[in-house]
Amino acid sequence: MELPPLLLEPPKQREFGDLTTNVAMLWAKSAKKPPRIIAEAILKNIEDPEGILERKEIAGPGFLNFAFSAKFYLRRLRQLSEGQEAKIDLGHGDKVQVEFASVNPTGPLHVGHGRVAVIGDVLARLHEATGFHVQREYYVNDAGKQMDNLGLSLYARYREFFGERIEFPEEGYPGDYVKDLAGQVKQQNGDRLLRDSKEIAIDFLRQYGGDRLLTIIRTQLAQFGIQFDSFFSEKALRERNEVMQTMELLRSRGLLYTQDGAQWFKSTQFGDDKDRTVIKSDGELTYFASDIAYHRNKFERKFNKLIDVWGADHHGYVPRLKAALQGLGYDPNVLQVVLVQMVQLTRGGEPVRMGKRTGEFVSLEEVLEEVGRDAARFFFLMRKSDSHLDFDLELAKQQSSENPVFYVQYAHARIASIFEQARRSGIGWNSSEIRNISVELLELPEELELIRKMIQFADVLEESVRELEPHRMVFYLLDLAGEFHRYYNRQRVISDDRELSRARLLLVENVQKTIRRGLELLGVDAPVKMASRS
Repeated sequence: MELPPLLLEPPKQREFGDLTTNVAMLWAKSAKKPPRIIAEAILKNIEDPEGILERKEIAGPGFLNFAFSAKFYLRRLRQLSEGQEAKIDLGHGDKVQVEFASVNPTGPLHVGHGRVAVIGDVLARLHEATGFHVQREYYVNDAGKQMDNLGLSLYARYREFFGERIEFPEEGYPGDYVKDLAGQVKQQNGDRLLRDSKEIAIDFLRQYGGDRLLTIIRTQLAQFGIQFDSFFSEKALRERNEVMQTMELLRSRGLLYTQDGAQWFKSTQFGDDKDRTVIKSDGELTYFASDIAYHRNKFERKFNKLIDVWGADHHGYVPRLKAALQGLGYDPNVLQVVLVQMVQLTRGGEPVRMGKRTGEFVSLEEVLEEVGRDAARFFFLMRKSDSHLDFDLELAKQQSSENPVFYVQYAHARIASIFEQARRSGIGWNSSEIRNISVELLELPEELELIRKMIQFADVLEESVRELEPHRMVFYLLDLAGEFHRYYNRQRVISDDRELSRARLLLVENVQKTIRRGLELLGVDAPVKMASRS
């Protein structure tokens, strides 16, 4: 008889113990016995010579619940103290590419871009921490109509500097940054562009503006703690003829057809709701055509897993891109797309308006200047990526337990201050003495709960990678920090009982290490002293 898989997971309610399983209920049908009878047989055959289980019981229709003993938790604390954390190797060196923050080089970053950027960056960090070889890539949309509109916008602003009244392009970029760039062009080139033909001038401005804005974007991302291994140019992709070669490959597979002068991809053959244009009737390539070629290029680079982090407005784009990949003969499941919802900035309960096309958007740079990198990164991660996020600028600046990032960082800093007090009191140890610390003195339920929380770190890390959900690590750190703050407020870590003090110091040192490790994965600092923000 084939046994069902044994899935052990934490119960939804803490009173049911540490782990629960429904294996007896799964087995009941094939065994032709009631689940509770099977559960009783399983319990009778569980041997526990080392005493790691405090309680094992049957609940409800046949759930098996298990609770670990204090002995188990204290042994795990010793292992953590000796650097024996659970090693997670999900990747086994597999190549993963995370492509994120690929903002068109037509304007500076706004807060929505910031959320996409930090989610992509943390997904890369989480994969690196679990044994994957990660490449971070930024796809530069430096070809197509939006770049033409940038060139036209700069041309209009440039001519205005010479007293001309120019009708601004209907689809142009009206933000002040365009005026600033046009002013730089005038300063560096004088009136030279007035003597060039309009086509030559716009071509120069398109290139100049795109290059300058990409430099600004790269600088802003670096200030946000984000670096890339590769910047992949759409313009270069087209110049290498890879887009047309990809279209020819689809045509050779019978997946392109002509209608009304345009060429269409038969995406409905692969589950899409309608066919999609790849080449317009005027011969211009669509963005979709370039994206197909770009992802074909990714597959040819032999990545085992592709993660794209996109804004939620690209939701309908996912099935058509996967259809194209399937049409090219690739496994579409290699590509996983994380969709990121919008950010609503608030200040004093009032929404802060933003709108890129009108030039009224709040830039990421402004947010970083106001609340700092740590708060911005942490707040962007505080909701599941496909949920809308309200970002309270005033809350992000508060130095109180109401501010989530302050709450977690303060736990780390508070432990540092405890160790400073221990040093002044002459209480401590070196690494060779750890085994002599009497961890058995840690008898309080909240002490065992702190250990329980710490050993969940590996599970949270693994789940964050498997589900592509970095917010799980944020929730975990808030939970662990909360457990520590409650413990600190109830118990004295350093007391007249020297051995108990040493045991508690060992406990909180490991809490500090766990918090620091989690914050590092989020790209957030773990301070030893909380600095005030002016």
